Amino acid sequence: MNYHLRRLSVVTATLLISLSCPLQVVRLTWGSNTVLAQAQTTEQRDDEALRLYQLGIQQLNKGQFREALETFEQILITFKAIGHRQGEGTILHNIGFAYANLGQYPQALAYFQQALAIAQEMSDKVTEGKTLNGIGQVYNSLGQYSQALESYQKALAITKKIGDKTTEGMTLTNMGVVYDNLGQYPQALESYQQALAIIQEIGNKVVVYDNLSQYPQALESYQQALAIVQEIGNKVTQGIILNNMGVVYGRLGQDSQALESYQQGLAIAQEIGNKVGEGTTLHNIGEVYRHQGQYPQALKYFQQALAIAQEMSDKAAEGMALHNIGAAYDKRGQYPQALKYFQQALAIRTEIGDKAGESATLNNIGGVYNTQGKYAQAETTLFAAIEILESLRARQLRDDQKISFFEQQSGSYSFLQQALVAQNKFDKALLIAERSRGRALVELLDSKLAENPSNLPDIKPPTIQELKQVASEQNATLVQYSIVDEAFKIKDNREWQQKLYIWIIKPTGKIAFKKVDLKSLNQSLSVLVTNSRDDIGVRGRNIFDVTVINPQGENSTKNLQQLHKLLIAPIADLLPKDPNARVIFIPQKSLFLVPFAALQDEQGKYLIEKHTILTAPSIQVLDLTRKQKGIVETRNCTSCRFANASLQDVLIVGNPTMPKIKIGKLEANLEPLPGAEKEAIQIAKLFNTKALTGSNATKTAVMQLMQKARIIHLATHGLLHDFKGFGVPGAIALAPSGTPDDVVDGLLTAGEIFDMKLSADLVVLSACDTGRGDITGDGVVGLSRSLISAGVPSVMVSLWAVNDNSTAFLMTEFYRNLQQNPDKAVSLRQAMLTAMKQYPNPKQWAAFTLIGESE
Repeated sequence: MNYHLRRLSVVTATLLISLSCPLQVVRLTWGSNTVLAQAQTTEQRDDEALRLYQLGIQQLNKGQFREALETFEQILITFKAIGHRQGEGTILHNIGFAYANLGQYPQALAYFQQALAIAQEMSDKVTEGKTLNGIGQVYNSLGQYSQALESYQKALAITKKIGDKTTEGMTLTNMGVVYDNLGQYPQALESYQQALAIIQEIGNKVVVYDNLSQYPQALESYQQALAIVQEIGNKVTQGIILNNMGVVYGRLGQDSQALESYQQGLAIAQEIGNKVGEGTTLHNIGEVYRHQGQYPQALKYFQQALAIAQEMSDKAAEGMALHNIGAAYDKRGQYPQALKYFQQALAIRTEIGDKAGESATLNNIGGVYNTQGKYAQAETTLFAAIEILESLRARQLRDDQKISFFEQQSGSYSFLQQALVAQNKFDKALLIAERSRGRALVELLDSKLAENPSNLPDIKPPTIQELKQVASEQNATLVQYSIVDEAFKIKDNREWQQKLYIWIIKPTGKIAFKKVDLKSLNQSLSVLVTNSRDDIGVRGRNIFDVTVINPQGENSTKNLQQLHKLLIAPIADLLPKDPNARVIFIPQKSLFLVPFAALQDEQGKYLIEKHTILTAPSIQVLDLTRKQKGIVETRNCTSCRFANASLQDVLIVGNPTMPKIKIGKLEANLEPLPGAEKEAIQIAKLFNTKALTGSNATKTAVMQLMQKARIIHLATHGLLHDFKGFGVPGAIALAPSGTPDDVVDGLLTAGEIFDMKLSADLVVLSACDTGRGDITGDGVVGLSRSLISAGVPSVMVSLWAVNDNSTAFLMTEFYRNLQQNPDKAVSLRQAMLTAMKQYPNPKQWAAFTLIGESE
């Protein structure tokens, strides 16, 4: 169930920090004929005005907004009387600032606009920029985003021109907030990144730490700042810092400290009458209680926040509070109340154009309808949610940003699959399952295949006919899995039951559907997958050590049989009888780690004995890898056979001189792999070429040769880590090139492969864990994905840390078969069947999986 709170409350906290500041004391210049009162001298009047001004600023800093209003109103009368226009504009700005903090937005807007007119009249660019910022913030709070952006853009132009870096950074941050609310994520990211660069330049460390997710450093800086403002008695900033400290504690999972900070911040906000700060902090306290499952307490604070938002006419905050109240009622099983508040939130979010919020609320409404068994209403609502989500998708986002975006929105697709399956709309459910996976990779491959990648139309959702066409072109049976947590109402509570949806698409176009109930499992499906790997002694490598599970290597296949019962048995009669006919599995979540070849039936037969197996992230990706294959064939000689490949066509690497890995204080030495060297030499002989080994297999040399090779085989260490911070984990160990600016010289990372342009028809990563990575809704983000993105239509990778000798045997058999039959999947199957005779434990022959194209 989506709560729209923490992200938005952080934004609100940022706005508090960035809120247009009161303008400090202006130099008072009086005309010689100016008189405040007959009984006073000019000097006395000057001193009195200055004293009142300083008092008003002190009152603002202490959060005494009503007292400050009275003080500034006195000075305003005086300035108007004596014709001091610049001073009048400054006072009008500060009155607007006070009203904004009191949440009285219409009054704030009126005074800001008067201040703006005077600033423009006096050519006072500093005041003009700050006042435009204040106007933008008021419009943003009112949900009038287009007017807010217009004001911010004017303010940005002015602050850039006059070199006011502080206000420029503040303006860019606030523009990012508006773009975020509008779902315009590329523009939001650009604004935030520009703001962060300025903040770093002017040395605001606390904001830098927070933005970079360096939360311990952010806390330390906040605490230092808090001590200073407490000493000088600045109540407003105290409240802001305490609220933001609560946010950071919450991100660190320290709920009790978060509550303590929020409660202190709330007391200050209530003491000084800071309605904006009070509403924000109440929201955040409610979120902590929600996180702890204390829904009555959460409701209490959300309701208080709602009252303040309505009092201030703060539409964005009102929509957020209504949404969260609905979500709390939903968690308590009070569905009529939940729907009531969700509908109110939806109306507001639709009115103000909060697209992301609108989609989140529609998602929650759909979830309630599913729980109530109202599947037709759920279908309509969730389709609307998904349409909005997909309209927010922007091609300009980076690949990792798209992955993150889709990952956050996966719930709507899951809810909708449940609603459709409950109505026996299995084909429609398949389309939604397909739309929910591999979306970022599909867009990435589509852009790389396009003639004009800078001007691409949005990718349309697939049709059933298109999915059938893929099965026909692949001449394969496609098996797509979807793990769905179905929601049901039992008495007054929602219960979740995990189900496995399976679709089978035959080459003929016939589609079948099966649903498997997982409630009989005494463990989650993901735990079962892990246990199945443990049983056969699978090893997992991190950066600095190798964990060996079941070191005796006992061939226990109990959990592999259980997985077969769940994943294969329900569809066994729908799979092809010819063992050479291809079956392409499209897994989801933890199923990406399943060694399908090693799944064992009740008679003890492994799945690879019955079927030729491949995997893919999605059906649409299969379509695109087939197109990639066509491009590769065009680049290369289409009449060439693997047996006729020359030295320039084939790159074989084995046992490079291993690089030394150092990250901070941690160091690791990778052991040599003599078996990998033997493997590479044997394979090279099959192609009448020479393997690159030892110090000759440098990263620089290998990367250059990869650009031209048609077959690439890398037998070395594989590592699971994002060494260079590309956001893509995984690396291949090669010999160091002596490059001084390389963070880890000798490691070819997934992020670097991602940016390459390869012409290879096949890449085999004969190394540990090369098929693993971050499992997301977009598939496995790691080495395999990077190679597909780089243009490779067929990739063979491992699901665990492989054995030197058995892998060398398997790979030699694979290439020997491939010379006789160019079908890669059939060649891998035959190699596995041969290897299992000599190495009966599946851990020694079942680690490798072929992704993408077979032919």
